[in-house]
Amino acid sequence: MQGLLSEYLPIVVFIGIAAVIGLALLVAPFLVAYKNPDPEKLSAYECGFNAFDDARMKFDVRFYLVSILFIIFDLEVAFLFPWAVAFGDVGWVGFWSMIVFLGVLTIGFVYEWKKGALEWD
Repeated sequence: MQGLLSEYLPIVVFIGIAAVIGLALLVAPFLVAYKNPDPEKLSAYECGFNAFDDARMKFDVRFYLVSILFIIFDLEVAFLFPWAVAFGDVGWVGFWSMIVFLGVLTIGFVYEWKKGALEWD
């Protein structure tokens, strides 16, 4: 039983140190921060403009379109890194499947560009 507990001691120490550091980082701003906010600092600011209307107002669809395009191209990068790491193992089938994937994304990007979805007025 003693051997089993001594094997877990480094893990318990690591979790204890992590908890102390985490709590210190959570408490430190309340102790150290400068606490004299002005009205400008307390005002609401969201999505690139000041809040001037009801919270349930409609946003421009371009906000959503940009976020969807970001997710699509972020997923592209998430697929490219593992593919690049395993490039030697996937062979020609993996190579051409990634070329098709990138081609479809490029066609979609050009379509969005031609439709003017990436332009702000």
